[in-house]
Amino acid sequence: SGHHQTNIPEMTNALRLLNHLKSSPTVIRSIKNALSNPTRRGACARYASSHRNPAVITSGGGVTVGTTGAPSLPVQQHHRQFASPSHSFVLSHPSTVDDNSTTADDVRKRGRIVCITSGKGGVGKTTSAASFATGLALRGHSTCVVDFDIGLRNLDIHLGVERRVIFDIVHVLQNECTLNQALIADKKVKGLSMLAASQTRDKDSLTLEGVERVLSELADKFDYVILDSPAGIESGARHAMYFCDDAIVVTNPEMSSCRDADKMIGFVSSRSRRAEIGDGGENGCMAVSQTLLITRYDPARAEAEESLSISDMKDLLGLPVIGVIPESRDVLTCTNLGTPIISLGDENSAAGAYMDMVDRFLGHEKELRFVTSEPVSFFKRIFG
Repeated sequence: SGHHQTNIPEMTNALRLLNHLKSSPTVIRSIKNALSNPTRRGACARYASSHRNPAVITSGGGVTVGTTGAPSLPVQQHHRQFASPSHSFVLSHPSTVDDNSTTADDVRKRGRIVCITSGKGGVGKTTSAASFATGLALRGHSTCVVDFDIGLRNLDIHLGVERRVIFDIVHVLQNECTLNQALIADKKVKGLSMLAASQTRDKDSLTLEGVERVLSELADKFDYVILDSPAGIESGARHAMYFCDDAIVVTNPEMSSCRDADKMIGFVSSRSRRAEIGDGGENGCMAVSQTLLITRYDPARAEAEESLSISDMKDLLGLPVIGVIPESRDVLTCTNLGTPIISLGDENSAAGAYMDMVDRFLGHEKELRFVTSEPVSFFKRIFG
């Protein structure tokens, strides 16, 4: 249309900026200049919207647009639903956990399913899943964390239970054991359990029906079910994001990580069960609640424009920030010891940041900490 033609130069500049980013002060400055320019910022937003909110072909053949109202390209009919139209769901309707009212018989609602995801590998998903689940359990909520990285499991190492894994999620899916047999209760944190991924099977072992059955049982037992999703959009990630009620998108303060995170935001927005149901009519439900978790953040580098700042990432991804985890050498130490870093307590910066993240998720207001660089002392300037 004429409207889009008038914005081609701005769009070209935005695409050129996004596709040629390097982690240097000059380019970081260019990003900030682009974001401060209303015209270019609008072009970037329109570009992101067209990828993040794909159109959905309705049963009547019409085409809808994404939540932002920006026009977008139609998708093929066979991609519209992950589950077949004839599939009979076992997991209760998502609206049952959105409704805050109590039932007449005071029946316990199922637990919320939270997916920890990212587009890029190595950003700290498993570290975050282990600490997030531990923090929820420390706050008195029964929690199970599930490793969905079939063939490449690591969550058991982060929790220090690798020697106790006898059965895994694939054994449960193939009815080779019961769910209770596969669950591993944490000995140090009351109310925390883990379901391991298989190291010997492939990702084709996951099926929609099987994953839903396992998640339904877990949601009936626990207040929160945390899904440690593999990176990208392969089978484990697609099954994890499909049933989630909340998604925490993990990213590092660099452009390749943010670009891949933006892609995952779009997949969660359009490929989840909640997206298929929609928010209209009596059977509608809320969209998946998505928040941003920034890991390995170095305030000094951000201030020196050597990495993206928090405001840069919020502008690029358009999600509220649920937590900012500072760069810390203690993360590697805790991983090698099989202890989630959140267990170090509030005096540790990374542990305190993870606990703040848990509290924000539970609805408490917490100011972001550890997001400004500490002043360098006189003696450190001299002696280094």
